[in-house]
Amino acid sequence: MSTPQSVTSRDLSDQQARILLFSILIVALCGIVYELIIGTVSSYLLGNSVYQFSLTIGVFMFAMGVGSLISKYFDDQFVRNFITIEIAIAMIGGICSILLFMTFPYARGLYELVMYSLILIIGALVGMEIPILTTLLSKRKSTKDSIANVMSLDYLGALIGSVSFPLLLLPTLGLVQSSFAIGLINISVAIVNVLVFKDHLRNYKVMRNSCFAILALLIGFIVYGTKITSFAEKHLYFDQVVYSQQTPYQKLVVTRSTTNRDRKLYIDGHIQFSSRDEYRYHENLVHPTLSVAGSRKNVLILGGGDGLAAREILKYDDVEQVHLVDIDPEMTRIAKELPFLKRLNEKSMWSPKVTAFNEDAFSFINKPGILYDRVIVDMPDPHNEAINKLYSKEFYTMIKRRMADNGVLVTQSSSPFFTRQVFWCIEKTLDHVFSNTLSYQTTLPSFGIWGFNMARKGASLPNEFTFDIPTRAITAETMSAAMVFSKDMTKVDTPVNTIMVPKLYHLYIEDLSR
Repeated sequence: MSTPQSVTSRDLSDQQARILLFSILIVALCGIVYELIIGTVSSYLLGNSVYQFSLTIGVFMFAMGVGSLISKYFDDQFVRNFITIEIAIAMIGGICSILLFMTFPYARGLYELVMYSLILIIGALVGMEIPILTTLLSKRKSTKDSIANVMSLDYLGALIGSVSFPLLLLPTLGLVQSSFAIGLINISVAIVNVLVFKDHLRNYKVMRNSCFAILALLIGFIVYGTKITSFAEKHLYFDQVVYSQQTPYQKLVVTRSTTNRDRKLYIDGHIQFSSRDEYRYHENLVHPTLSVAGSRKNVLILGGGDGLAAREILKYDDVEQVHLVDIDPEMTRIAKELPFLKRLNEKSMWSPKVTAFNEDAFSFINKPGILYDRVIVDMPDPHNEAINKLYSKEFYTMIKRRMADNGVLVTQSSSPFFTRQVFWCIEKTLDHVFSNTLSYQTTLPSFGIWGFNMARKGASLPNEFTFDIPTRAITAETMSAAMVFSKDMTKVDTPVNTIMVPKLYHLYIEDLSR
């Protein structure tokens, strides 16, 4: 019986060379997807996506360099080393997403340690593979040709992975099952190489059995992926998750309290409303703006895909049309079809007066179109650079061009107490574009103190407000009180927020860190 030989002792066959070249492509694809999964999960749980992705990419690249350096100390059993690394990556990378999701609610203080450990380990393992595969391929061709082939396929695999993640994996599988699926691809590469190079493996059966064991484990994770995801979400949100959907744009989750039947909507882990007190927010968002004297035939809502702001606007009989712009068609769909949300918004999305546009608000408002009498900006807080642009000088300038004379704009503006700099930065940015602005705040049990900023084109805003429609919370008296800010919420000096210099998003992170 012959003893298995190291590949260093003889040339590769054409089939073996093709398998190794294909392995390089898959290794790069899987590596970049693991990187994107960790960055996305961390952005989802911690916010500040630029910070999370920058650190993830930087640490990952550093770890790859460390892995490449370590690989020079390996022995000449290159195939065995490569397959061992693939097995390790498949196991660690395959569970990275669920591990992060479970660490966050139970050991939040350890989350960043776990996150960076995963990045370092996976990055180092990926970095080890490239020198090993380059060495193997150099047995057939020159080192120059081998390096060129390896690096070109490595970059191609990274391209495929980076494109596949947002367009295919995330929308169809979500974060948890995507990591399982990529782990499955990794272990499949290991299995193929075990079978192709079995004559070169001293412990062929052990490696084969290890590969199939991890393959079975990851297949089990895929099969029970929905239950595993539900388990993770249950512990992440604590309340019962009654609806969960990863869309191409965001993660939508609806929860229900088991004690008081309160429903909450979360977008990318950030609470958007609680059914117990959302009316307080939406009444303060809509009615001061619509109560200002003047035409209100044409109303624009930017955001507000849940239909709750539209519900309040439709209380005014003289409103003729409401254009609602929300980028995510799944959000507007559940506003029309999810039973609890349809009850909460009183079927506002079915009104013939309401037309929904599933477009980016920035692009929509920058196109020519009708002029609006009232504009309601109901966007999430500026917790990342993408949302920052929706609170910028440029965005407000484009809105002003689409407003009728004497038109009124209002924007939710985060908390003047918890994010004081953010609130007044939005006010200062509005004041840079409009000559007439007004700030006010209210109290929401689910959020604390919340603020709004109003602006008007070509006319002054009133000092007093009256409301002629039925409300549950807001009155003329509460509105007068809302325009008074206590000493710890009074105006502070801030810069104007622009697209080129996105100060608001940095102020948001700074305020929250306090």
